[in-house]
Amino acid sequence: MVPDPSKTIRERAVAAWPTAWGGQNLRDIVISHGIDVDTPWRDLPKKVRNWILFTEDQPQIPVYPGWDHDRIQRAIQQKIEPAYMGTFSSAKRHVTHSYATTQSAMMKKRAARFMIARLCPLCDGKRLRREALSVRFEGLDLAEMSRLPMARFSTIFAPYAEAKAAKLTSLRKTHPEKALVVTHIAGDLCRRLSVLLDLGLGYLTLERGTPTLSPGELQRLRLATQVVSNLFGVIYVMDEPSAGLHPADTEALLRALDGLKAVGNSLFVVEHEMDVVRRADWIVDVGPAAGEHGGEILYSGPIEGLREVAASETRRHLFDEGGGMTSQGREPVGWLRLEGISRNNLKHVDCAIPLGAMTTVTGISGSGKSSLVSQALVELVAAGLGAPVADEEETDGEAALEDRLAVATEGRIHSGLEGVRRLIEVDQKPIGRTPRSNLATYTGLFDHVRALFAATPEARKRRYDAGRFSFNVAKGRCPRCEGEGFVMVELLFLPSVYAACPACHGTRYSPKTLEIRYRGTIPA
Repeated sequence: MVPDPSKTIRERAVAAWPTAWGGQNLRDIVISHGIDVDTPWRDLPKKVRNWILFTEDQPQIPVYPGWDHDRIQRAIQQKIEPAYMGTFSSAKRHVTHSYATTQSAMMKKRAARFMIARLCPLCDGKRLRREALSVRFEGLDLAEMSRLPMARFSTIFAPYAEAKAAKLTSLRKTHPEKALVVTHIAGDLCRRLSVLLDLGLGYLTLERGTPTLSPGELQRLRLATQVVSNLFGVIYVMDEPSAGLHPADTEALLRALDGLKAVGNSLFVVEHEMDVVRRADWIVDVGPAAGEHGGEILYSGPIEGLREVAASETRRHLFDEGGGMTSQGREPVGWLRLEGISRNNLKHVDCAIPLGAMTTVTGISGSGKSSLVSQALVELVAAGLGAPVADEEETDGEAALEDRLAVATEGRIHSGLEGVRRLIEVDQKPIGRTPRSNLATYTGLFDHVRALFAATPEARKRRYDAGRFSFNVAKGRCPRCEGEGFVMVELLFLPSVYAACPACHGTRYSPKTLEIRYRGTIPA
């Protein structure tokens, strides 16, 4: 909570305290309490430091903003009325209270930086009270049962679902009604598990956290919940259900889709994978190209009819016209060798990755591709280059804290790092740091546009720099909507609505900024 003990409290040594006014308020309270905020943190008495960081007391202390210590003490003695009565909160209390009560993901993320996740010493991370853990089934308590792969879980309950378990036979003699309940519950459980096993998810444990699942695994889990629901007469709308799936997993996906269709449901599927498209009963092809060159329905009908639509790009790939793509291989310029990699289901894996070439890591969904490349490789290379992977601000704070309980990546880079100068991770996370970000700002194209406007004679006359023409900077953006272009209108008893900003009419800029023109156009 105090990363740099050489700093003083006035220099914000207590990093865990709030920023802006909240931090200044606590510093003013500390001054009134008689603590020297200009002494380096490490030179303060240990008792004072512990009180600031860990006390649970919340004393009400008079605050005289901007006054020094001596003047404040005289004011207190003379009973001069303070500006207000401030409530002190220790760094620990502020962190735990913020984490528990805030609705802001960013605030929760900031609080999580000062917290450590450890297994509970009472339950050893099993989350349940000892009384609950004392109940066992087939020698396993509930937490131990949840740590089993679903395939093993299914084999334990299958004899009970089929009424063949020895314990069930004896129970039927003494309490037949209880035996009937056990059989019913086990049967329903095995029915649900059979769908998951058929979709190739039998290796997952029941306690596996959803943030650690691959996109393909998440897609199949969502689909499994619909298959076991036994609904009919439903329209299912799916957006690329095969995304992230290996061809072997696509077969399981198709069986699940056929099951939904067989019971009387309708499936509307947006899809690029040709194996899924070929299984369709009806196809709607949109094109012929993207953007302003698209938006036309080229064909709607049975699949064979698309063969006659010359303008369709889908036709060439669906009917294997024109052959596949070819590439010319390149010789590696070196090898990045990893040793003893353990992460999720990877156990002591050694691998060598060629440098100066394109490497494709493939395998069925859940085999460990993302664990190896997106997690272990990225973390080890980043650490080796001296630039550990930074957490994204948008990451949920609670998930980030829970992730620290997971076993860290084990292993090391054996050789080859000298051939790597930089690591750039390109993933599918949302781009931009603020809601105002767009393609122009993210790619840097708008930097040139702002420079053009700043170079106009009128802008130079007014001494406007390029920052004036950014809707992320206060000096040039609309003060009403703060560069958003819209405002939220709260309605009593109804959901809030969004409307174009009445001040800038959606342009995002202040009136003075919009007076600058380049070739007759405004920045918006």
